[in-house]
Amino acid sequence: MYERHFGLRELPFGLTPDTEYYFAHARQQEALNTLLAAIRMGEGFLKVTGEVGTGKTLLCRKLLTVLAADPQVTTAYIPNPTLDPLALIEAITAELAIPPVPGRGPHALMQALTGHLIASCAQGRRVVLCLDEVQAMPMETLEALRLISNLETEKRKLLQIVLFGQPELDAHLEARSVRQLRQRIAFSCELAPLSLADTDDYLRHRLHVAGYEGPALFGRRALRVLYRASAGVPRLTNILAHKSLMVAYGEGAMVVRARHMRLACADTEAARARFGFLRFAFRGRR
Repeated sequence: MYERHFGLRELPFGLTPDTEYYFAHARQQEALNTLLAAIRMGEGFLKVTGEVGTGKTLLCRKLLTVLAADPQVTTAYIPNPTLDPLALIEAITAELAIPPVPGRGPHALMQALTGHLIASCAQGRRVVLCLDEVQAMPMETLEALRLISNLETEKRKLLQIVLFGQPELDAHLEARSVRQLRQRIAFSCELAPLSLADTDDYLRHRLHVAGYEGPALFGRRALRVLYRASAGVPRLTNILAHKSLMVAYGEGAMVVRARHMRLACADTEAARARFGFLRFAFRGRR
């Protein structure tokens, strides 16, 4: 597409959560450090919330990558928690590579999971379960998760659980039926959108990872238009940056200007809906 034109090895603003592009701005790095410290301390339940597109899944993947480098940690990742309680236990045992259980009933599965966790504890290993999009988890499955977290020795939890979800997760945890789970959450982190300065650094970081070595590719006015349209949400920032690069490339330009960014905003529903860019996409071009 426009990679050769701008001197890039690859497209810099993809939407997949690629940990190579992880950007450690203050709130994101604070959340990662908090999670790693809490896991080392043996805390049972941890929670990360953030609005759509603020980088929860990328943070989750980064956490898993860091933990994978520790030979004393085993991780399990459940990306889609819209499961009933039995299906959740089956998913956890599958992630931990626990051999199939005859009968596959809940009691047999729990016995197999408990045995695996006890053996891991005896070997000095921590087992960390990360669940993404937990705001979509049924209430009865949330309660089942609490019961799973009861597995412990006199000294430590056998399973540490990290919940990632949208702000609706906090509303679900206010329900009386899961109040015991809410009380067990030791640390909570909230991901915030990027600031204007962070957005500038974010764009530069992703361009650098993608191989760009030239001068600033986004003009200052283009950056301000982008920030106003994205409100600092990384996912929307990626979409608008990608589209504006396409527009600039189509004109043969080597720098993204405000008019390029306005056209990208006019072509993006989320930007139009939030800030009304459709009404003034072409303003300032005269």
